[in-house]
Amino acid sequence: MTGAIDRQASFSGTKPVPPALAFDPEILRVWLARKLGGDPGALTIAQFKGGQSNPTYKIETERGNFVLRRKPPGILLASAHAIDREYRVLEALAREGFSVARPLGYETDQTLIGSEFYVMDCVEGRVIWQPWIPDSTPVERAAIFDAMNATLASLHSFDPQTLGLGDFGRAEGYVARQIKRWSANYKASETHAIPDMDWLMGWLPDHVPPATRAALVHGDYRLDNLIIAPDAPRVAAVLDWELATLGDPLADAVYHIMTWVMPPSEQGAGTGTLIGQDLKALGIPSLETYAHIYAKRAGLAEIPYFDQYMAYNLFRMAAILQGVAARARDGNAANEHGALMGTMVAPLAATAMQFARRVK
Repeated sequence: MTGAIDRQASFSGTKPVPPALAFDPEILRVWLARKLGGDPGALTIAQFKGGQSNPTYKIETERGNFVLRRKPPGILLASAHAIDREYRVLEALAREGFSVARPLGYETDQTLIGSEFYVMDCVEGRVIWQPWIPDSTPVERAAIFDAMNATLASLHSFDPQTLGLGDFGRAEGYVARQIKRWSANYKASETHAIPDMDWLMGWLPDHVPPATRAALVHGDYRLDNLIIAPDAPRVAAVLDWELATLGDPLADAVYHIMTWVMPPSEQGAGTGTLIGQDLKALGIPSLETYAHIYAKRAGLAEIPYFDQYMAYNLFRMAAILQGVAARARDGNAANEHGALMGTMVAPLAATAMQFARRVK
């Protein structure tokens, strides 16, 4: 795609912290000393380039490296940036040995750095921003995709009650509530009229798939929200639990499968796509094969109501990216490319319409 952003270069690594998101390192040093039981020494703080919602920082200390994740400053949409919920999930899954970073502590005092925050271990590994995984081999790509699939199925297999998350959300009516929530968030951050989005907000409530069993769902599961081990095709940690709740695991799985049908972007906006790639040559399974493997791990013959789930998820992604674009407009987006995300809203809505029209 001519002129497209190199997502790996643009979103990987760290950058200097911009003034609007900076805070006093000494305040954090004192906070860390309490949590670690000793002075961590001088801090080096940088902001991760990736991430659209909650500003995330790499904290290098003499006692190891950590990651700080905070709510963005400024006026926020209701129910957005729920890092307190992220932290609770990290604690629960870490106890079970699931692949997450070890949480260190949560802080509610907004006077310290300007908003609530938490700190977790820094997990070393690879964050891969291009879903076709450049500079890899067919064998490794196949193994990484299988590890992604297995990790998601493992997450969905947990009993929320056993995790201590039985009250983490109201599982019944999950998709219907999500449609209502993201419709409201979209309208609150709307910058111009998109007829397909308006049509979908009318169509989706009448085409909600029947409820399935309750599970802990990630809400934004995709390759670039994973840390792949540096020396093996293994998921070392799952990141970005802001949208986690109790809900429909099939909706969560189909969200992940959107990668195969994501509209391409000349500017490199959106979340990456497999459209236009020679999947067989790359060693990447087809959408149908990948969906079948997940279904088999979930004890199903296939994922039912696939088109409804896909239309809903594409709409939801469009609403999420509209929010990112609105924060960029207002000057408090975590990602410098946030303004570009708004260009993906209309193509996502159009793709959602294609799946909606397949529903009989």
